[in-house]
Amino acid sequence: MDPQPPRILFTPQHPLPNLSSETLLDFPSPQILLVTLNRPSSFNCISTTQHHELARIWEWMDNEPSLRCGIITGAGNKSFCAGADLKEWNESNTTGQKRFLPPSGFGGLSNRSRGKKPIIAAVNGLCLGGGFEMVINTDIVLASSSAAFGLPEVRIGVVAMAGALPRLIRTVGKQRAMECVLTGHQYRAEEMKGWGIVNEVVAADHSDKSGSGIRKKGGGHEGVVKRAIEIAETIAANSPDSIMMSKYGLDLGWAGVGVEEGTMKVMQMMRDNGVEGGENMKEGVRAFVEKRRPTWIDSKL
Repeated sequence: MDPQPPRILFTPQHPLPNLSSETLLDFPSPQILLVTLNRPSSFNCISTTQHHELARIWEWMDNEPSLRCGIITGAGNKSFCAGADLKEWNESNTTGQKRFLPPSGFGGLSNRSRGKKPIIAAVNGLCLGGGFEMVINTDIVLASSSAAFGLPEVRIGVVAMAGALPRLIRTVGKQRAMECVLTGHQYRAEEMKGWGIVNEVVAADHSDKSGSGIRKKGGGHEGVVKRAIEIAETIAANSPDSIMMSKYGLDLGWAGVGVEEGTMKVMQMMRDNGVEGGENMKEGVRAFVEKRRPTWIDSKL
């Protein structure tokens, strides 16, 4: 069955990518893209076709001026993403048919090094293998209290080769990375928060932040997505130029670029693209002086 078209709260400048029913799009606000992996009966494992589908989605988001932040989650409460589709993998081993990931890696995320806009992972349930590799390379990670993380590749004779290995060791250090990768152990959300991978653990009864005081059972998935949207809205309320330039500078550090070189690259990028002294910078300063909220224009970056 063909997927229902997403409700679009803005007029996109570029056509939406063609999608299968394995990937759902939604727009909680005109500036936020919500991507849901929609294979709950298969623990939201990602097929070869879906990898390329997701890569096109993230590229489309980066090129769509109105969008400022993305969110990725998995359908249902059992699994965010349990990795690759091993049935498809086994079949390709039998037939000799090659499986190729896009250059941006597993789910178009695990090796995404030049993404302009931030992506939040809203992790519900199992987050294993390639699913964990995606999460390691997202910008903010929220996890339901029932989430479980791990890289079990060594247990089935394969290697986590979609970008996680060098990134994991930078985040958690050598000894913890070695333990995680070489044992294939699963870890609770609170443990991953202690390691610095998860920003926030969201309980199933995540509170409504609107001020109503209502506490609503989220079943893990609903609560963590709700919290992700709250953070995405906070990000999207800021200057889109500042968001992207700040992310660019942080990504340079993540890639191992030195402090002086990274700072010069950010300054050069700002000058070359009219961010320094541009309309959003002027508007932000003017709004502060006038004690009002700024009205941003879409970034041209």
